Amino acid sequence: MRNIPVDTSALTFVCVSPPRPKLINQDTGEIKRDKNGDDVYQVGLSAANELGRVDLVNVAITGDPGVTIGQIVNPVGLVGFYWEQTINGEKRAGVSFRAEQIVPATVAAAA
Repeated sequence: MRNIPVDTSALTFVCVSPPRPKLINQDTGEIKRDKNGDDVYQVGLSAANELGRVDLVNVAITGDPGVTIGQIVNPVGLVGFYWEQTINGEKRAGVSFRAEQIVPATVAAAA
């Protein structure tokens, strides 16, 4: 799996869905864990550029980042990666996103 770094310098991110544990199985409620055994969370973000184009992305992150809906945030170390799978003969593919951290924009600006 190849990680593709995302240049976030020209984008504004707003939290549109609160952090919640990422589930492996909806039926059992099993939570995804990273290689260290820590819970993986998913956060819904809107990403807007200067021209007004907005995309919605779900970003996976280890641990609860503690951000809230409506908060302007910065995903630190954001990467995208391509995935594909076949279930019951049906092939699916897409791009998923992961970040090292998701921090409030005011914290990132001060750093």
